[in-house]
Amino acid sequence: MKSLLTVLIGLGLAAWATPASAYVAQITTSIPAASAGDDTQLEDALNAAVHDVLQHAIAFAPTLVAVRDARVVGDRVYILLLVADGEGEETIKDLVNADQTDL
Repeated sequence: MKSLLTVLIGLGLAAWATPASAYVAQITTSIPAASAGDDTQLEDALNAAVHDVLQHAIAFAPTLVAVRDARVVGDRVYILLLVADGEGEETIKDLVNADQTDL
């Protein structure tokens, strides 16, 4: 009887809980290495790749877009992007602050 009551209370609480709505995504995209001929071409190709990711791969309005890493592998430049909305950005800041206080 106690376990049934506990389950019912747990289900009741779960029914009223609202899920967090923070969005954070880490996405890899690439551009041809040939497009990195000079700084202007590289910047244009990078902007086009980021714009393409934001238009076609992300279903939320980001407030943070950061390039986390870029590597040349063969004839491609692979770019690792961190994308977050407002709540996700706050979550990232909280995680960074918590990590710094642990040092």
